[in-house]
Amino acid sequence: MTDQPNGSDQRLDGLSVLIAGATGGLGSAIARDLARRGATLTLVARSQDRLNALEAPGHRVALDLREPDLCQTAIDEAIAYAGRLDVVVNAIGVVAFGPIDELTIDTMEELFMTNTFIPIALGQAALGALGDGGVIVNISGVIAEQNVPGMAAYGASKAAVRSFDEALSREARRRRVRVIDARPPHTETGLADRAIEGDAPRMPRGLTPSAVAATICDAIAGDATDLPSTAFGES
Repeated sequence: MTDQPNGSDQRLDGLSVLIAGATGGLGSAIARDLARRGATLTLVARSQDRLNALEAPGHRVALDLREPDLCQTAIDEAIAYAGRLDVVVNAIGVVAFGPIDELTIDTMEELFMTNTFIPIALGQAALGALGDGGVIVNISGVIAEQNVPGMAAYGASKAAVRSFDEALSREARRRRVRVIDARPPHTETGLADRAIEGDAPRMPRGLTPSAVAATICDAIAGDATDLPSTAFGES
């Protein structure tokens, strides 16, 4: 597999998009894809240096969204930059490996703070800013469909996001805001090599970030409300 552009390349000219986790393997691929389609981007990550190195145009804002108030700051920055906000993409995530009886409490807290609480807090802040036709994208991943031994706490943190999205989509529908829960199969983002605890098991070759990003961006441009693992196919 080569990491080449995929998807329909439907234009999204002028669409104001906030990408949280913009410097990650998947977040950066989504940023490049959306930029190619003409979107106006606000790019959020913890490291200013990594944001500056990102090969995508946009407003760069270094924020640690584990601080709840900063989720609202991210929303405000996007509106100040683009004049409005149309889409919020949350591509933030951490992973840990190992039997549940070996994981530290600190690790479990970090998994749920980053993987679960940030999507909730960012979704809460976004609902007050998105207008008719707005979109919220959360990436829970294939593990939210079926958890596996050795990743129990990580899988639980992602399954919680999927459950949250299911209810959020019904609440947001009243505001004409669409919620997309994306559950791509294993993707070669490098996240497994940066586990906050434990070592990754041997995994088959995953999908390319650009292929996964294209599917997600096509969903933003279209009318999808759910992206199960089967929506991503093989690339």
